[in-house]
Amino acid sequence: MNIVWGFLIIVAVTAVAVAAMLFVRRTAPEGSYFEDGDRASGVFGVLATGFSVLLGFIVFLAFASYDQSRSGAEQEALVVVQQVENAQFFPRPAGADLTGQLVCYGRSVVNGEWDRMRDGTQGDAINPWGVRMFRTLQTVQPKTAVEQSAYDKWLDQTSAREEARLDRIHGAVGVIPAQLWIVLFFIASVIFVYMLFFADSGERAVVQAMLMGSVVSVLTATLLLLYALDNPFHDGIGGLQPVAMERALVIIDQELDVAGVDVSFPCDAAGNPL
Repeated sequence: MNIVWGFLIIVAVTAVAVAAMLFVRRTAPEGSYFEDGDRASGVFGVLATGFSVLLGFIVFLAFASYDQSRSGAEQEALVVVQQVENAQFFPRPAGADLTGQLVCYGRSVVNGEWDRMRDGTQGDAINPWGVRMFRTLQTVQPKTAVEQSAYDKWLDQTSAREEARLDRIHGAVGVIPAQLWIVLFFIASVIFVYMLFFADSGERAVVQAMLMGSVVSVLTATLLLLYALDNPFHDGIGGLQPVAMERALVIIDQELDVAGVDVSFPCDAAGNPL
C-alpha cells in the first residue's frame, strides 16, 4: 500500500473516531458511563489482550508468507543464472537456444508476471518460456560425460527453479482467510464502541480526543500493516519488486559478454515472443 494513502486512511479514521467521542462526551455524565472505572478497565484489558494475541498470530502468518515470496524470488533468479552457465555445456544449437529462452524467461518474470501478481491476476498460469525450454531439452542427446552431467544438473535446477517460482507467486493471492479479517474488524469495532463509554463530560476535550485517537490510530495502522504483508506485491514502501531477477539479467549479460557467447534472443525486451 502506498504510504501516503495509508497515512491519509489513518488520519481519516482517527478523525471520525475522535469526532464520535467528542459528540458522545457532550451528553456523557462526569466520570464516564461506567460507575466502576477499575472494573471497566479490566474488561477493556481482556478485549485488548484477546485482540493482541490474535493479531500476533496473524502477523506471524502474513510475514511468513511475505518472506516466502521474497526468498522464492531471490532463489528463482539465482537458479536462472546457474542454468545459463550450465547451458553452455550443452551441444549446439540446444545450448544457445536454452540460453536465449532463459533470458526471455527472466524478462517475462520482470515485465509480465510481476504486473499480474500486483493485479492479483497471475493465478495458476504457467510461464510459456518454461514450456519452450522443456521442448528444447527434449531435442538434446548428451553424448559425452560433460554433456550428460550438464543434462542431469539441468533437471535438478529446473525443479529448484519451479519450486522457487511457486514460492514467489504463493503470496500474490494473500494467505489471511476472510474469516480472520471478519473477526479482526469485529473485535476492532467492539473496542471502538467500548471506548465511547469512557466519554467523560468532566474531562477536557483534548484528553478525550487523545484517549480515543491513540487507540483507533494504532488499530488502523496495525490492520493496514496486515493488509500490506498479505499483499506483498505492490508499489508502496515494503512492496516486493523484481530486483533479484533484474540483477540476474544484468549478470547474465555480463557473463555472456565476457565468455564471448553470441546468443539470439527469441523475445523482445519485455519477454514477449518474437
